[in-house]
Amino acid sequence: MNTPDFSPSTSLSRRYDSVLFDLDGTLTDSGPGITKAASYALDKIGLGTFDPSGLRYFVGPPLSYSFAKAGVAEDLIEEAIRLYRVYYNDKGKWENSPYDGIDALLSRLQEEGFRLFVATSKPEPLSKEILSRFGLDRYFEIIAGASNDHTRENKNDVIRYLLKKTGTTGRTIMVGDTEFDVKGAADLKIGCIGVSWGYGSIENMKKAGAAGIADTPGELYDLLHC
Repeated sequence: MNTPDFSPSTSLSRRYDSVLFDLDGTLTDSGPGITKAASYALDKIGLGTFDPSGLRYFVGPPLSYSFAKAGVAEDLIEEAIRLYRVYYNDKGKWENSPYDGIDALLSRLQEEGFRLFVATSKPEPLSKEILSRFGLDRYFEIIAGASNDHTRENKNDVIRYLLKKTGTTGRTIMVGDTEFDVKGAADLKIGCIGVSWGYGSIENMKKAGAAGIADTPGELYDLLHC
């Protein structure tokens, strides 16, 4: 993606006050580290060697969902998650980078007075560490993520947890790259704009009721104002 040019002289009006951003596949391209960690865990748990390129569906949803989809028995999912985190916490979290134009987009939205938040199914402490490493944490009032005990990991649970802190759903929109973002936001009566540069299916996001699909940060900026 090319870095967008957000003109300070834009005459676009603001439709929303608050924007909730997904993390993986929306703000940062975390796919390489996530898929390698998943491949490592599946191999260690005895399911064989998996090509990381075939594990893109691990980016975004809760790990318990993705490991079940990969064929891990229910009684082995916790062990698979533990093994995943061995690799991810050592190497995978830094096999990651912000998408082109995201820093400029967040900076522009912040300048315009938008309240910016993160709502992710990634564990909250890890999310804060990654966003801090890339210098993106400064744009967000609250970074809300999953709990390590799995009591809060689905997107609707994370958004509900976040909204209890912010106290409002008025003029709020979610931005994410999967149908889980769209459905999770809808459960809380919030719309969702999908982004095509991540790891989800555009068709599935549309079927789930996405308010729009952005192909670039510049298009996302426009959708947040129209």
